[in-house]
Amino acid sequence: MQRQLIILDNGASTIKVGILNKDPEPRIITNAVVRSKGDKMSYFGHEIALCKDYSSLHYRLPFEKGYLVDWDAQKAVWDGIFSDEVLGVDTTQSSLLITEPYFNLPNIQDVYDQMIFEEYEFSSYHRCTPASLIPYGQLFSQPGLPPAECTIVVDSGFSFTHVVPMIDGKIVWNAVKRLDVGGKLLTNQLKELISFRQWNMMDETYIMNDVKESCCFVSTNYMQDTETCRVDPKHNPIVQEYMLPDLSTNRKGRIRHPDDIIAESDQILVMNNERFTVPELLFRPDDIGLDQAGLPATISHSISLLPRDLQGMFWANIGLIGGNANFQGFRERLMSELQTLAPVDYEVGIYECDNPITEAYTSAYHFASEDGLTGHHFVTRAEYLESGSNPSRRKFRDWKVYQEYEKEKPANAKEAGTSFSTTTTNARGSGTRGRQQQQQQSQKESGGGDQPTSQAPGGQGVAGGSGKSSRARSTRTAAAASASATSAGAGSGNGNRRR
Repeated sequence: MQRQLIILDNGASTIKVGILNKDPEPRIITNAVVRSKGDKMSYFGHEIALCKDYSSLHYRLPFEKGYLVDWDAQKAVWDGIFSDEVLGVDTTQSSLLITEPYFNLPNIQDVYDQMIFEEYEFSSYHRCTPASLIPYGQLFSQPGLPPAECTIVVDSGFSFTHVVPMIDGKIVWNAVKRLDVGGKLLTNQLKELISFRQWNMMDETYIMNDVKESCCFVSTNYMQDTETCRVDPKHNPIVQEYMLPDLSTNRKGRIRHPDDIIAESDQILVMNNERFTVPELLFRPDDIGLDQAGLPATISHSISLLPRDLQGMFWANIGLIGGNANFQGFRERLMSELQTLAPVDYEVGIYECDNPITEAYTSAYHFASEDGLTGHHFVTRAEYLESGSNPSRRKFRDWKVYQEYEKEKPANAKEAGTSFSTTTTNARGSGTRGRQQQQQQSQKESGGGDQPTSQAPGGQGVAGGSGKSSRARSTRTAAAASASATSAGAGSGNGNRRR
């Protein structure tokens, strides 16, 4: 592409942003507007690093429950990113690749178009989900082997944890499952525990989020660690002390080292079983009354909805992205529990990357730098000015297209699933061509019209296996469908493979 391409992974907690051919590693910007209680100043996104007092910060988040709803706050953050203080770009002479939430609502998608083309006047842009970019990165790559065609992307982020199956780079939307546990819930749970047991930290979101990231880990033996925590803290290896900010020498707070000299004015936070009981909610959400299965059972249930003859490949290709994948012991615990759920003749393979937070950005960068992202993936400003959001709805085929497919698929769903699974075991080109032919045949049998074909990266999802789809006929029912894409399920087995 002749114009410079800006890659913007617009997360609910942080934004990962950079320019193609200039920023292989992204700049990480907090996606929030905060107001400091100390100096009464407001800080927008990248300016938060300039704040001198991180105590009692008041947060204004653009995202609420996983969806972008406060566009004024989001625009304030984006204005800073595009300014000379960060990227220093002319948006009218640039193209944009931006990520959006899974199961994003149609009216919110229309506002994306309006903001990008009317407020910033980008020449063109492409919108997709984070998981749809992962197949073009290095997460599942192995030397000497072709790319895996059947993968599971576990995206554990700020608002939710999504289990996203993909076949040949396309999301299988009817098998996508959501666990309503993310980084925000874990931080809030830690605030409540510490406030009840030690200091009142309910207003210290920034500090407690840092405590969570610095001290917490996923226990590989929960019962044993619980017994260990009952020992005297002086002889308890799990206990860790965190020095709270003092606004002078210790501005942000840090873990206390054994050689540190404690002054009388220092406030020490003693982290005991809180270190592992908080991340445990990813595996046991019922501990706080959340009526959902844990992450391992959610993955198992998602795989059970996929074509039976492909399930072994999904068990062997599970990738971890998102900030919660940084917890120490996360992969080991997930592997241990998945081995008890997988069928005995399947091996379990879990792939992890160096930085799960930036993996979507680096995958997009890799995809675009190798000319995989071409002009037909983008919607231009001229198209928007002529036809509104209709070009975006056609090109950025998302989960709603799967609902349209469900309405037109053959009555014998089992037979259709078998036919589909046969085509996907072929080469990439023939598999995609086979699916297109099958969809056309399905439409002829049901009397439907022409169905648009899928388009990378991660636009239209494909239908695989049985399983029920969410049906959205309006914005309100779309929201209900999004909320119902939650977890449940079971299985059994073992196996092991490590990258």
